Amino acid sequence: MIFGSFTVQEVVFGQFRLDGGCMFGSVPRNLWSKRIEPDEENCIPLVARSLWITRGDRRILVDCGMGELWAEPQRRIFGIRNVPEADWELDPGSVTDLILTHLHFDHAGGLVRRTPSGDLQPIFPNARIHLQRAQWDQARNPTLKDRASYLPETVRFLSTARDLTLHEGDVEVLPGLHLHRVDGHTRGQQWVEIRGGAEALFFPTDVVPTAHHVPLAYHLGYDLCAETLLREKAWVCFQHDVYTALARIGMSEQGQFVAEPLGAG
Repeated sequence: MIFGSFTVQEVVFGQFRLDGGCMFGSVPRNLWSKRIEPDEENCIPLVARSLWITRGDRRILVDCGMGELWAEPQRRIFGIRNVPEADWELDPGSVTDLILTHLHFDHAGGLVRRTPSGDLQPIFPNARIHLQRAQWDQARNPTLKDRASYLPETVRFLSTARDLTLHEGDVEVLPGLHLHRVDGHTRGQQWVEIRGGAEALFFPTDVVPTAHHVPLAYHLGYDLCAETLLREKAWVCFQHDVYTALARIGMSEQGQFVAEPLGAG
């Protein structure tokens, strides 16, 4: 897709699964399971979808998937099936900017790999990393609720990264490319807005992780503050939806927000 001077495409780094109850919070199973069917362990399928944004000599990646820092039991629990690096539609060395919406393992786990000697090696060695300072503070001092969402290797690597840029709230990285801080899911998360003329693309990350989470009542059980998140819901490239990557947001006859896949209406 073209937005002004930006070219934007999706990159899917892999698939995984999470508990359906956690993914839909206070919504009862008999309601959310009508939208997406769980497996025999009550888990639902998800993808690790990222944005690959190019303009001139800038090559910008938004999030980098689960990565390979996983032991076999964890791979089985989360059903991790990563796309091999050789099949990525981008050259990791060409990435000039890496925007991390937040540091949860399914968004920043692919930041580093472990070498045979046990050292951590950056997968995007030439990238300037963009992160909210509030999220960096949260990752280093997580609560009991979200401690398991952060990989120690990610935090350890970023502690010594030379090209880590910490933002304080909303920022325009390039003309037309905006980062917006939100705090409902985790403190210091940032979602991405791309504008070109009258066209706009929104990447709300875990504020609205799938098309099923567009209605206000549908939110994650992982969210730190659901009340805050209800005020932050917006638009429309879904980071974890297996079936719907892009949609417009419309209104149902019942007055509920709904996802309208591209081409509908």
